Amino acid sequence: MGKKSKAEKTKIKGPKQKIDLSSAPEAIDDEPSGQVVAAALVQAARSMRTVMSRNLVESGLYAGQDGVMLALAEEDGMTAGGLAARLGVKAPTMTRTIGRMEAQGFLHRRADDEDARLTKVYLTEEGRARLDAIAEAGRQTGEQALRGFSDKQIKLLMKLLRSLDANLQNGALED
Repeated sequence: MGKKSKAEKTKIKGPKQKIDLSSAPEAIDDEPSGQVVAAALVQAARSMRTVMSRNLVESGLYAGQDGVMLALAEEDGMTAGGLAARLGVKAPTMTRTIGRMEAQGFLHRRADDEDARLTKVYLTEEGRARLDAIAEAGRQTGEQALRGFSDKQIKLLMKLLRSLDANLQNGALED
C-alpha cells in the first residue's frame, strides 16, 4: 500500500458522507491534532446551528431565540443578565434579543414582585405556544445530524462530547 496524498488524508469518512477538511491548518493523519479536531467540531456546530435555524423558520423564530425560550420554559422570570449568563452571550446582545422577541409577542418584561429594581423576562402565551415547534425543530435537526449512526456510536459520541466539554470547562492545560 502506498502513501496517501494530502487530499486523501484530509477526508473523514462519516456514516454516509465525507467531510473535506483540506482547509484545516494541518492534514489529518493517524493522530489528528487538537487544532484539527477543534476545526472539525466548530464546523459541525455551525452546520447544526444552520440546519436548526432553517427548521425554526416556520415558527417565526430567529437563530438563538430558541435558547432564550427554552431557558424561560425551564425557569420563567429571569433577568436579562441571568439569561445572558445561562446562554453564554453578552448582556447587550441579550437585551437586543429580548427587545426583538418582545416585539414579536413571545416575551414580556415586568418589574420583579419582590424587588422592583429588577426587571424580569417571562414567556407570553404566544411564546409558550412556540415551545412545541422548537422541540420539533430540535428533533428534526438531531435526526438529520445522526442519520446513519448506530445507537452505540451515538452513545460514544455523547460520552466524548461530554468529556471534551468537561476538559474545556476545567480551564487551562496543566504542564
